[in-house]
Amino acid sequence: MSPWLTVVGIGEDGWHGLSRESRRALLDARAIHGGERHLALLPARVAARRVPWPKPFSIDAVLAEHANGVESVCVLASGDPMCFGVGATLAREVTADEMRVIPAPSSLSLAAARLHWALQDAACVSLVGRPVASLLAHMFRGARLLVLSADGGTPAAIASILMAHGFGPSRMTVFEHLGGANERRIDERADDWREPMVAALNLVAIECRTHAGHAGPPLTPGLPDDAYRHDGQLTKRDVRAVTLAHLAPQPGELLWDVGAGCGSIGIEWMRAHVACRAIAIESNGSRQRLIEHNRDALGVPALQLVRGEAPDALDGLPAPDAVFIGGGVTAPGVLDACWSRLRQGGRLVANAVTLQSEMALVQWRATHGGELTRIGIAQAEPLGSFDTWRQALPITLLHASKA
Repeated sequence: MSPWLTVVGIGEDGWHGLSRESRRALLDARAIHGGERHLALLPARVAARRVPWPKPFSIDAVLAEHANGVESVCVLASGDPMCFGVGATLAREVTADEMRVIPAPSSLSLAAARLHWALQDAACVSLVGRPVASLLAHMFRGARLLVLSADGGTPAAIASILMAHGFGPSRMTVFEHLGGANERRIDERADDWREPMVAALNLVAIECRTHAGHAGPPLTPGLPDDAYRHDGQLTKRDVRAVTLAHLAPQPGELLWDVGAGCGSIGIEWMRAHVACRAIAIESNGSRQRLIEHNRDALGVPALQLVRGEAPDALDGLPAPDAVFIGGGVTAPGVLDACWSRLRQGGRLVANAVTLQSEMALVQWRATHGGELTRIGIAQAEPLGSFDTWRQALPITLLHASKA
């Protein structure tokens, strides 16, 4: 079976930069779908029907071509279609033997070549359709970032967020129209950025540098308590680290953070890997606002907030791979509702502070199994002219895995 769909990567150098194979595919096509800018790069001798992407974006018209009997269809994409491109979207809908992909150099590869950076050592991030705050999850002292911008204002927004989080000395390089006749390069420090707007088509390279004594947030779970804005409803640092160890996040997994408080468990779950997902369920309005602040400030704006109280607020949510219950374990039906919706092989972790909530965990464990762990943390504090240990409230942690 020969492919009916060819995805062609095209750069800013247009038709002249295409390989012979790419040109042949476009000349033979009956229909070509792509962005208006890409379609305008084709010469008049390309006779195929040209179809701009709809707004909002959809690949339905491409799939409809095959359903209507059109056997030679091309899609134009920027650079490498499988690198943050439409090729990956199409591959989820079209079988491997129906589609071929002819890539051109991606803007990420071109930027790495200009900078003499090893591409495999740089974090490649797209801000197209994503909040600038999502960049925070990748910002560490010494990191090199290649960032696909959403528009001409993205570099200024990046400079602002770098300065706000102690990365003002970072070197920023903005490339406009990479690979084309109008290519331009701008080099500045983040704290000296002077360009409110650049060309809409741009890429930002960042060498993350910090002021002395500032390294950015750690990679391990258990961020400092003062990293969060909270009202006292906060799983403290050491307990948070132990709790995340029991939850054991894996790439792509989904967590329900039930009775989320300020959202610390869901946030650190998502910080464990860029593919981790989390839903925070919280009924208190002021704490909902704390979650919204904290998820942006700590680089995981994709954390989903559900306003409501379990178990009712759980209806219709996608099944989780792990559940953390930090509040409301004594509420009727919460533990059972979370357990029943948990995927096979998933983990449920619940923390209790009061005797009543601890009793609820003990009774639930008698029916469903699991392990109980007592966590006791003490901090050294002054006592007159001496020091003593101040014991925090002990935590009872339930950990159960669903076979």
